[in-house]
Amino acid sequence: MDITLSQCFISVNDHDAALAFYRDGLGLEVRNDVVFEDMRWVTVGSPAQPDVDIVLEPPGVNVGASPKDRRVMAELLAKGVLRGVIFATDDCDATFDRVARIGGEVVQEPMDQPYGVRDCAFRDPAGNLLRFAQRR
Repeated sequence: MDITLSQCFISVNDHDAALAFYRDGLGLEVRNDVVFEDMRWVTVGSPAQPDVDIVLEPPGVNVGASPKDRRVMAELLAKGVLRGVIFATDDCDATFDRVARIGGEVVQEPMDQPYGVRDCAFRDPAGNLLRFAQRR
């Protein structure tokens, strides 16, 4: 039995700002941008991984979430405490320069980690923590 990643989710509070960062800045391709009722479904992904989508969605979009739950999720997003993703890169230093140029908030400059990667970290426009790791 093969199990592979199909989609992961990143909470965003502004789809257009997220697209400017992920599409225009990082070079991810937009795979879906669909409005349905009161919701907007946006997926992006790397051209090198056509089977993996990143869904950009508002915090607390879960159908069962109460208004209070949505408010708490939005507050956590604003504080930058929700988890983002770790991207693989073949050049951490060049990626750092690119993300810094497009306005990513620097959390950690490139450094060699004891667990075998060189990585850096940023916050996206919504406050999500994004790491970019290069295997050594």
